[in-house]
Amino acid sequence: MPPNRPDKIKVVIGTDVVTSKKRSEMMAGIKGKNTGPEMIIRRALFREGFRYRLHDKKLPGKPDLVLCKYNAVVLINGCFWHGHSCHLFKWPKSRPEFWRDKISDNKVRDVRNIAALTNSGWRILTIWECALKGKHRRSLDDVISKTSSFLLSDNSFRTIEYKSK
Repeated sequence: MPPNRPDKIKVVIGTDVVTSKKRSEMMAGIKGKNTGPEMIIRRALFREGFRYRLHDKKLPGKPDLVLCKYNAVVLINGCFWHGHSCHLFKWPKSRPEFWRDKISDNKVRDVRNIAALTNSGWRILTIWECALKGKHRRSLDDVISKTSSFLLSDNSFRTIEYKSK
């Protein structure tokens, strides 16, 4: 009989089957900066002539993009990590308490950071991952057009998310 090897134990979540070790590696590899959606938006805005600073540590929550000329910040939020109510967000079946606490804390932190940015006079655009990915995504041209319109306007807030049916 082979020895008991913990790195070979399978974790089954829905239809996903990976070892515990592999799941740990995958979760550790998820980054908070320079994500795929963030890079798509950054490249497109730069191409349109917008210039920005990245992850300004002096501002609450270190916004993804800071456009000083437009007195605006852009937050590019992952639907899972920020608990967005869209088709990309599903509560994990494993360790439900941990994930509810983690995502709830993220949402509370988001509200606190947005309030602090607003009180400091910043205009805030939130782009959700589902605007760029998934079955109800918008075209990149649409997202960038809405982003440009916001930046060139006097509006204080705007959210860009999935395209409703």
